[in-house]
Amino acid sequence: MKNMDWDIYRCFMTVARGGGLTGAAQATGLSAATIGRRMLELEERTGRTLFVRSQTGYTLTSDGRVLFEQLREMEAAARKVENWQEQGDGAVTIRVAAGTWVSWLVAENFPAICTERDSFNIALSTGEARASLAYRESDIGIRAFEPEEAYLASRLIGEVAYAAYRQKNAPGAVERWLAVGEEEARSAYLRWPHEQATGRIVATVTRPRSLLDLARAGAGTAVLPCFVGDLDPLLQRAGEEIASLRHRQWIVMNNEDRHRRDIRTVVDRMTRLLRSHTDLFAGKRPRRNAA
Repeated sequence: MKNMDWDIYRCFMTVARGGGLTGAAQATGLSAATIGRRMLELEERTGRTLFVRSQTGYTLTSDGRVLFEQLREMEAAARKVENWQEQGDGAVTIRVAAGTWVSWLVAENFPAICTERDSFNIALSTGEARASLAYRESDIGIRAFEPEEAYLASRLIGEVAYAAYRQKNAPGAVERWLAVGEEEARSAYLRWPHEQATGRIVATVTRPRSLLDLARAGAGTAVLPCFVGDLDPLLQRAGEEIASLRHRQWIVMNNEDRHRRDIRTVVDRMTRLLRSHTDLFAGKRPRRNAA
């Protein structure tokens, strides 16, 4: 393992987090074939099988998990050095991890988070997995439950409500449900159709964002956060709020970093943005009518 390139380790971490070559290719800009060869090279040079390969993706073996945990510590140290260098260069990157729909709201209101006058830039990571800050994978995260980790500071933002939505004025006699595939359904609202509408799902997708597009097109009914569905003039609620899905929402950050000026600035701005939508998140705001 002499002179092992750090880039190949980073590539390994990307594959491990994404569970396959496709997501890693999108994240790194390399081809899936190139990444696949690098993973084979890494296994050959370490003398360990690091992945179980299947049609559904790459899963870490026990040796792979050990290497992953060791590299997380190296990655955290490398990020500290990168942050230190960036601060000296005046070009700090703040990494924000959020779910599909909060990321959508942040993107819709990006000038409220970062402006041309700021000395930092934003790297927004979108996914349904819990935001991890232990190894500086992210600087700021949005979570659907109160953090228990002692090293995290948090701010309660409010509650998030969910309901089923379908195209406005679409016939509702036959229930046709839309869902994220079971393997990708990591959140309670994504699992709901599989648990409550078994046998009535007519389409599955790999990304929650596609649920909105299909519902708007009249393909069926999708469970969405009220702050998404109630804002869309092409959608209407198909019933009352699904009360069992309501949850609270927190902004989290590392205790060590929360007083850094750039991180504090982004946290304060995100807090203002999300709290300004408190009623909408909670499903209370009057609906927007189509023009």
